[in-house]
Amino acid sequence: MSNHENGFPEDKPWPELKLPELLSSETLKALHAAIERDWDLLQRSACQTAAGRALWKQVINDPLAELFAGETYLKAIYEKIKKDRLNNAKEISGVILAVRTLWFDSKLEAALSSFGGAGAQVVLLGAGMDARSYRLSCLKEISVFEVDFAEVLHAKAAILEAAVNSRDEHHHPIMTAKSLTRVAADLTEDDWLEKLQISGFEPKKSTVWILEGILYYLSHSNAMKVLNIIAEKCNLTNTVLLADFMNKQATKLSSSTFHFYCDWPDQLLPSLGFSDVKLSQIGDPDAHFGLLQDPLNLFNKLRNLPRSVQTHPDDGTPCGRLYLLQASGSPNQTSS
Repeated sequence: MSNHENGFPEDKPWPELKLPELLSSETLKALHAAIERDWDLLQRSACQTAAGRALWKQVINDPLAELFAGETYLKAIYEKIKKDRLNNAKEISGVILAVRTLWFDSKLEAALSSFGGAGAQVVLLGAGMDARSYRLSCLKEISVFEVDFAEVLHAKAAILEAAVNSRDEHHHPIMTAKSLTRVAADLTEDDWLEKLQISGFEPKKSTVWILEGILYYLSHSNAMKVLNIIAEKCNLTNTVLLADFMNKQATKLSSSTFHFYCDWPDQLLPSLGFSDVKLSQIGDPDAHFGLLQDPLNLFNKLRNLPRSVQTHPDDGTPCGRLYLLQASGSPNQTSS
């Protein structure tokens, strides 16, 4: 397989890793040391996601991502990418994250466009180190809410403050959203929606809910509570949910880390009250972005198998799948 088949022209080598000078400042060194020392696996996954976005800069324009990621995660993922490229791997490390990010970006823009005008709001649950409020122009008339643990949001704010106060123009944060409100809350507790509303969220405003890389870290009961709360908003206003789901086989990759799974989310969401549900898999026409051209890569092989198949007939490996779901509803619609 050539690099071109995986979305990279052969004459364009992967960009060398050049750490931003700001990461060597005492402020950011201390912040990232505390993150590695004190945060749990779920919280640290925010920095890993940021590192993936930073290193796939050919397709994702997110200058803040490398500051949010920190040196440790940037170097670790970069070494994996180098190894994969050297070995002509059929899937380059981080490609699934790049595709997922681009899918959420494109579906968010389409959802906001479907609302037909300003006045909408976007809620990112488990926002982590997401920087969409600083990089997506489609948010210029949109109120954005980021919900996450207090320590995650505090660290994020401190990194942004360091970037503002630096002379590094490339990493200078310029907000593209109309407004951004950070809401410290735990999705496993029952008060996160109340905290969101106290912070200015308006239940009757058209809303896009983003759950990217979060559901499978929750227990089944907590994940279902979150999904039910969002589904109930379909009775009040135009509501769009963008979320990714793992099937059962995918959670087995790390059963101590991943908990919630759903083999048929396109059946689950209509049962909760969403009227229009569309499922995509990594590699589908709306979920490859030119990065998965090789027909023999893992994701294309999975797409060619019925979703009910649990183990791959060629090698007996588990058919772990990541599903990308777009679901919507409104008071004028009923679920099918």
